[in-house]
Amino acid sequence: MEQSCDVLAFSAHPDDVELMCAGTLIKLARKGYKTGVVSLTAGEMGTRGTPELRQKENEQAAKIMNVSVNRILDIPDGSIENNRKNQLKIIKEIREYRPKIVLTPYWETRHPDHGNCSLLVRQAAFFSGLKNIDTGQPHYRPTKVIYYMELYDFKPSFIVDVSDTFEDKIKAIQVYASQFHNPEKEYDYREATYISTPEFLRSIIARGEYWGNKIGAHYGEPFLVREPMKLNDPIAHFSDYTFAGLL
Repeated sequence: MEQSCDVLAFSAHPDDVELMCAGTLIKLARKGYKTGVVSLTAGEMGTRGTPELRQKENEQAAKIMNVSVNRILDIPDGSIENNRKNQLKIIKEIREYRPKIVLTPYWETRHPDHGNCSLLVRQAAFFSGLKNIDTGQPHYRPTKVIYYMELYDFKPSFIVDVSDTFEDKIKAIQVYASQFHNPEKEYDYREATYISTPEFLRSIIARGEYWGNKIGAHYGEPFLVREPMKLNDPIAHFSDYTFAGLL
């Protein structure tokens, strides 16, 4: 079966991926890799906007990120549970698109849906490799599950330089004008939220600058791998690591 995706990023809600790792997905797409995004829910419990509006925004963001796959599943927002029914939904996506790498949120996070998404996706990625779990598809297990950072920090296993894609990352975020601050397209909602303020968007930019500074770049996105990483050729791996200030 032909592989449909090199990397498939899972999230609890539409817009989570845009906030946390869109710069990396855009960078990979520009390099010729096939990328995809799967939101477990439609975000119907959100204070602002509607599922229909968020889906339209999601489609616009997917075009900016140039993803090959863009999916919104039917798991209820606010009720993401790690059970076999939901695991099978994730397994079907993994077996359909056969990604080498799966991205999912770091398991320690503020929003319960995000933490449950992390555990659900990690376990489903493992179970997807068991041939006796029948979904009518060939069994398949991704090479690696990698975690992207949300509100709670971790010590990154690596940081991707997204200086050349950060502008488009912000554009992808701002098409969610029902959720985030966009001076060119503001919605008149009675209930403002923290993420709809200019301060929140500035915090996303500041975090990108902070992690970029760690690697001598303008902007960076941090990731965590739970297992030790194998290197066959450390010299080749670190040959483009030119930030001499890190000694």
